[in-house]
Amino acid sequence: MRKLFTALLVATCAALTAQAPYARTAAAAQDLEEKVIEWRRHVHQYPELSNREVETGKYIAEHLRKLGMEVRTNVAHTGVVGILKGGKPGGVVALRADIDALPVTERADLPFASKAVGEYRGEQVGVMHACGHDTHVAMLMGAAEILTKQRENIPGTVVFLFQPAEEGAPEGEEGGAELMVKEGVLSDYGVEAAFGIHINSQTPVGHVNYKPGGAMAASNSFSIVVKGKQAHGSAPWSGVDPITAAAQIVTGLQLIVARQTELTKEAAVISIGKIQGGVRSNIIPEEVTLIGTIRTLDEDMKADIFDKIRRTATNIAASSGAEAVVTIDKGYPVTYNDPEMTERMLPTVKATVGEENVHLVNAVTGAEDFSFFAREVPSVFLFLGGMAPEMDRSEAPGHHTPDFVIDERGLIHGVQLYTNLALDYLRGENGK
Repeated sequence: MRKLFTALLVATCAALTAQAPYARTAAAAQDLEEKVIEWRRHVHQYPELSNREVETGKYIAEHLRKLGMEVRTNVAHTGVVGILKGGKPGGVVALRADIDALPVTERADLPFASKAVGEYRGEQVGVMHACGHDTHVAMLMGAAEILTKQRENIPGTVVFLFQPAEEGAPEGEEGGAELMVKEGVLSDYGVEAAFGIHINSQTPVGHVNYKPGGAMAASNSFSIVVKGKQAHGSAPWSGVDPITAAAQIVTGLQLIVARQTELTKEAAVISIGKIQGGVRSNIIPEEVTLIGTIRTLDEDMKADIFDKIRRTATNIAASSGAEAVVTIDKGYPVTYNDPEMTERMLPTVKATVGEENVHLVNAVTGAEDFSFFAREVPSVFLFLGGMAPEMDRSEAPGHHTPDFVIDERGLIHGVQLYTNLALDYLRGENGK
């Protein structure tokens, strides 16, 4: 009996010892919660568009400098990098938060709602954090404060990446994660692994979703310029109508997904978002432009779809005597969660929010330029709940909408996740 009691006592002590670091992080995050919410509200109230996050960058840099860490500014134009060197030798891990807002006019009734305006593609627009990047900034600022306070016990280095232009750099400019990688934010510090978090307005607070492998789609914008021959609307036979050709191309593109793509392998989407051409009712224009997006989760499928878009548009246009010029940008790659790294860090996620609150989900066709970091080093990208638990998911406003809203009770979980992922990776926990 004594041996059994001793064994149970040892097991209990071991379990408590294992949980102690997570309990300390939870307590530290709880102490910081009001400050994290204050930071989030400030960033939300004063949003800035991609590659224009000047004041946001200053706000972040000031916080990191107060913590006493090395700070690098003007990275990829407006980004900020903080370098926290621990008191013990070890590896190097990166934590990333995106900082830019969207050209959306806020409609949510909040005391800290955005009234900001900016210029987007030559037009004055409302500016809003309609995708939760303000929460990412605040959560990573909180993790930076917690980790700095235990600097002497950290075996290695934590690199904090506050990344601009996740939503895409303005036309004619470079930006985002791709430019940060080019400027050496991973190679300069010897980063071995990277972790990112994205809040989700339709996942309940306290829950975390993950997907090993391809988690988010590659995103590629494309344009198709259909060139015809201008004519009077009363005599279409005297010209070549690019509008009717463009209409057939739109239908043809949908058949690529519906009839020519093996969707049992991975999902794929082709969407047209804009059609522009013509000036008045009785003039058949000389050309029409189609602009759209392609979403794929497999590189081979992506290449095949690109070929089929070019073939479909070119041949349909040619069948009516028109010409189609197809341009596809390089876009964002698939956001890939390294399977081994995901398996290694999953116990950390479960210990942070509770195993019952961690869910394996299907890939989504939204895109993320965290993918450029994940292409360089083994990475994990998680989805954090930001919806009020009492809310019906079907009624929760989606991302990139004027009514987008986040329940701030979810921020404390993000602070803990950033902190625990960094510490467990550097300490070699969970199977290194």
